[in-house]
Amino acid sequence: MKKTLSIEKRIRQATKAYESNKQYLTKMKTAIKKVESVTTKSAAEPLFKEAVRIIDQLASKGIIHTNNAANKKARLAAIIKKLG
Repeated sequence: MKKTLSIEKRIRQATKAYESNKQYLTKMKTAIKKVESVTTKSAAEPLFKEAVRIIDQLASKGIIHTNNAANKKARLAAIIKKLG
C-alpha cells in the first residue's frame, strides 16, 4: 500500500506521542508494582495513594482512558482490601 504524505505525518505524530508518553506509563507501572509487592496494609496505603495520584494524572492528560484508570484503581483497592 502506498503511503501518502498524510499517512507518513500521522505515523510521525504517533511515534512522537508514544515516546513522550512512555515515561509516564513506566512511572505508573512501577507504582502499581510497588503496591502489589507490599505484604502489610499499613505499608501499602501510602503507596496506594501515590499510585492513584499518578493514575489520575495520566487519565486527566489523556494518556490512558478514564475507564482504564478506574479499572486499575479498583484492582489495586481490591489488593489492599485482601491485605487487611
